[in-house]
Amino acid sequence: MSGTHLSDRITAMLDREEIRSLRLHYSTLLDGGETERLAEVFSEDAELRVTVGSMQGLAEIRRNLSSAYRDFDSLGLAHFPFVHAVANHEIRLTGPDSAEGSCYLLDFVTDRPRQQHPFLLLGRYLDNYERINGSWRITRSELDVVWPRES
Repeated sequence: MSGTHLSDRITAMLDREEIRSLRLHYSTLLDGGETERLAEVFSEDAELRVTVGSMQGLAEIRRNLSSAYRDFDSLGLAHFPFVHAVANHEIRLTGPDSAEGSCYLLDFVTDRPRQQHPFLLLGRYLDNYERINGSWRITRSELDVVWPRES
């Protein structure tokens, strides 16, 4: 195994790990209500399509996700009104500074009575990533809701 080949594989592993961390960081920021920090996750011109709507550009993403946070915080606790758990993250590097990926979403709401299940939906994020100024960012993300399905 040549040094260059091994170096390329190590670089690819590090890129995929940074992208995985990016998706986890999104969940942490969203669930904690830190939407002002979403530039750490999205590109300036990112597109986001989720259950609360389709958004174009970082300013609109911040505004809409901040509004969603307030809407889901029905108890007014300002503390994790929902929890977005991600798993099974697959990433395919498509170039030195581009990638595509998908991961599962398990979405929970925390304002329900103890007797009611907190599960909101099962979904799958379909993402495009780009390395911009040395850091990976989500440039496009779409949530494919797997359950519950609209009738």
